[in-house]
Amino acid sequence: MGSLCFCFSDVLRAIFLWFLALWILPGLTLAKHTPFTRHYKFDIKLQKVTRLCQTKSIVTVNGQFPGPRIIAREDERLVIKVVNHVQHNITIHWHGVRQLRSGWADGPAYITQCPIQRGQTFVYNFTTTGQRGTLWWHAHSSWLRATVYGPIIILPKRHVPYPFPQPFKEVPIIFGEWWKADTEAVINQAMQTGMAPNVSDAYTINGLPGPLYNCSAKDTFKLKMNPGKTYMLRLINAALNNELFFSIANHTLTVVEADAVYTKPFKTNIVLISPGQTTNVLLKTMPKAPNATFVIAARPYATGPATFDNTITTGLLDYEETPLSNTKAKNKNLLLLRPMLPKFNDSTFAMKFNSKIRSLANEKFPAKVPKTVDKRFFFTIGLGLGPCQQNQTCQGPNNTRLAAAINNVSFVQPDIALLQAHFFNESKGVYTSDFPANPPFKFNYTGTPPNNIMVNSGTKVVVLPFNSSVELVLQDTSIIGAENHPLHLHGFNFYVVGQGVGNFDPKKDPSKFNLVDPIERNTAGVPSGGWVAVRFLADNPGVWFMHCHLEVHTSWGLKMAWIVQDGKRHNQKLPPPPSDLPKC
Repeated sequence: MGSLCFCFSDVLRAIFLWFLALWILPGLTLAKHTPFTRHYKFDIKLQKVTRLCQTKSIVTVNGQFPGPRIIAREDERLVIKVVNHVQHNITIHWHGVRQLRSGWADGPAYITQCPIQRGQTFVYNFTTTGQRGTLWWHAHSSWLRATVYGPIIILPKRHVPYPFPQPFKEVPIIFGEWWKADTEAVINQAMQTGMAPNVSDAYTINGLPGPLYNCSAKDTFKLKMNPGKTYMLRLINAALNNELFFSIANHTLTVVEADAVYTKPFKTNIVLISPGQTTNVLLKTMPKAPNATFVIAARPYATGPATFDNTITTGLLDYEETPLSNTKAKNKNLLLLRPMLPKFNDSTFAMKFNSKIRSLANEKFPAKVPKTVDKRFFFTIGLGLGPCQQNQTCQGPNNTRLAAAINNVSFVQPDIALLQAHFFNESKGVYTSDFPANPPFKFNYTGTPPNNIMVNSGTKVVVLPFNSSVELVLQDTSIIGAENHPLHLHGFNFYVVGQGVGNFDPKKDPSKFNLVDPIERNTAGVPSGGWVAVRFLADNPGVWFMHCHLEVHTSWGLKMAWIVQDGKRHNQKLPPPPSDLPKC
């Protein structure tokens, strides 16, 4: 009888443990797949800052300029509470973050959300799924990103090494542009007159102009390094309207990442970096501390017809001294060595530099470039003229204003966020889905411009079925003037499969496309007087902005949007908006 009781109690215990497992295991499974969450708070507020002998109030995050650093690891969740204390409406864009099924958190004003108004709060909630490297965040309404920007550093998962030697130290270097005037007044005046806005007064390195500018010797970025070490510089171009050449005197840089994608390492003395782009470089210091200070410099790469800020921002690289070398240095003045930078319009260097950037394309980091194409698009981009707004006098020919367009369509910003209109099927009166897949008329795009250079305007989008593979050729035009345009696509990385000078030849050029190890980016330069071809997979449902990252061109309408439809499965659909999504 005792043994029977023992067996019965064992059965009861087994049943109890089975029920317990059923109750606990789903929780364990959920815990296993719930990403680690990091919380940040962004207070948008005014801060007095002095540069170039002049103090002005600028819009900042937490009173910092540049703004605070966001640090996370691959596959972690970021929850960032943004509170707006200033009179300007604002949004924040997490530049280069894929936002897989989290399009409500992407940030461009009137594309994925209405702006956060004064006194309002919005919580951005997204995951760094499958991404690691250097990205950045910035304001995405009007020209507020002139001062509202900062780095995003996504580290690899714990115990996962870089595919290159572990650096001794990592240093974010973020380039910016500084105006003595209020930048909102600068762009508002330009939009009123229809002409180009006033150019900036200085470039900055981590917010500091450097000694080549008036009374800025004390506002100089200084880098202290130890001899015989490898450093990683995380370069970010946050300038509003200028691409930049960057160099450090007497030091070679090894490019290892572009737009948070590892690259085949290559050595260079000069890096070209466009607004919106990030580039990680390794710098190996000299084995012994030299008797010299090395100038860090950045100057513009400018190809368009307009005036530009043709100045140079500089910082200083010094070696940490040992006690012995320090004594020697006191007895001898340090040499000041300067780097050689290309001419401001050196398009040959730009083309060669960009062609060197290739994906690692190995087993661990494959290049998943679409080999077949479902949808092909050919977009011409460039400048033109548009009609002056009603009751306004513009300074262009016959009362016209400067405009920018893609396939001759200059984008008109809606009053309601496109994503909201799309999600709730309320597109009528907000946008139309007839954006042209090809230019409305053919001409010699990089030759003599046509007589009529007036652009059309409208809020037009392209609709893509979920998971369709897309090939997009972006063709620069010489209307008003050929120019290098950094084009940024939200919500996706794309593969740069080809580039060339002159007009794209659909019969000959595709045969030269690189489908083996093309670089994967989120921002690519369309060459001045040339073309670039990219491919991407439309695997992210939502509304995704594409625009020139020269802010003046975005203001003039060089922008459009892609709508990617939901897939059939639950995990291929865009969830509903968060309850605190700002209202227009």
